[in-house]
Amino acid sequence: MLAACAPRGQMAYAPDAAQIGSVREVFVATTRGLDENGNYSGKRVEAVSFGRYGISVPPVREAGEIKWPPRSGKIDAETQFLTTYAGRYQSSGDFRSGLNKELRANGGEAVIFVHGFNNTFSEGVYRIAQMAHDLDLPGTIVHYSWPSAAQPLGYVYDRDSALFARDGLERLLNEVEDAGAKRIVLVAHSMGSTLVMEALRQIAIRQRSDVLDRIGGVILISPDIDVDVFRAQALAIPELPQPFIVFSSERDRVLRLSATLTGQRDRLGTLKDISRVGDLPITFLDTAAFSSGSGHFNLGNSPSLLRLLDGILSVDASLDADRIARTGLLPGAVLTVQSATQIILSPVVAIGNELQR
Repeated sequence: MLAACAPRGQMAYAPDAAQIGSVREVFVATTRGLDENGNYSGKRVEAVSFGRYGISVPPVREAGEIKWPPRSGKIDAETQFLTTYAGRYQSSGDFRSGLNKELRANGGEAVIFVHGFNNTFSEGVYRIAQMAHDLDLPGTIVHYSWPSAAQPLGYVYDRDSALFARDGLERLLNEVEDAGAKRIVLVAHSMGSTLVMEALRQIAIRQRSDVLDRIGGVILISPDIDVDVFRAQALAIPELPQPFIVFSSERDRVLRLSATLTGQRDRLGTLKDISRVGDLPITFLDTAAFSSGSGHFNLGNSPSLLRLLDGILSVDASLDADRIARTGLLPGAVLTVQSATQIILSPVVAIGNELQR
C-alpha cells in the first residue's frame, strides 16, 4: 500500500526515442473521461474513445522492468519508457481503418490486454508495451483501459468500474472483429479478469457466435475473481476459448487481501484445489516459485519467468496441458483433475540442483 502511494508514472513524449528504443505500437480503447488537463482519468464515461500510441522500450533494462521518465528534468531514451507518438481517432470508423491496416500486416492476429486494479491510463499502456516486447507477442497489440480510480483504497470503486466497463469491452471486441481480425487473444490482469469474463458471458448471452469464434485464447494473470462467480461466468459460455490459461500463485499478497475483504477463502488466482473447477477445460500455471514483492504480477515482473515463457505465449502456440506434459515444454509438476490441469512451474536452475543431489 505504501508503494501504491508513491508518485504515479506519467507519459513523456519523445519522438526521437524511436531511434534508440524498440517501438511497440498500441491501439487503445477506453471508457475513461478526461480531466481538466485533457488527460484520461478515473472518471467513468459511457462513450468509448479510441487512440493509437507508439511506446519506445529502452535497450538498457531488465526484462519485466519499467523505468518511468521523471516528472521534470532530462529524459533518457536508453533506460526509460517513452512515448514516440500519440493520437486520438475522431470516430470508430477511423479506428477500424487504422486497425485493419495493421491487422493485415500481422496476419489478422490481435492481442487485447485489459489492466487490473489501481492502474492509471499511462501505466496500462506502458505495461502492455513491456509485455509485448518481453514475451515477443506477435500480432496487433490493443489495450482496453477501463476507469480505475488508481488509488490503493479504491477497491470498491474499481470493482464497480469493472462491471460498468463491460459494454465498452464488448464494443471493442466487435470493432476488432469488424476490422478484420481472424484471431483474438484476450490477456487480463487482476480485476481486469472479472471484466473479461463478464464481457465474454455477455457476448455469449447475446448469441454473438461470430465474435466468440474469433477468440483464439484467454490468459488470466492473477485473476481477482470469486471462484463461484467464475464458474457461473464460464458455464454461461457454450465453449471456453482455447487455450484458456490462468496464472496463479498462493503467495499473491494482493489476492490474499482481496479474499479477506470479500470474506472468501480463495480467489481464482490463488486457488490450490483445482477440483473446484475440474469440469472446466482450464490450464493453471502456478508461478509461486517466481514470486517477489507482492507476487501479484509474476508474469510481467519476473525476468526468469519471462525468459522461461518467452515465445510460447504466441497467438499461434497451442499451450495445452497434454503437449506440455508430453514434451517437457515447461519445467514443473503436472496435475490433472478431470478437464482442468495445474502445472506448478519450477525454475530450471532449481530442477538442475535437484537432479544433482
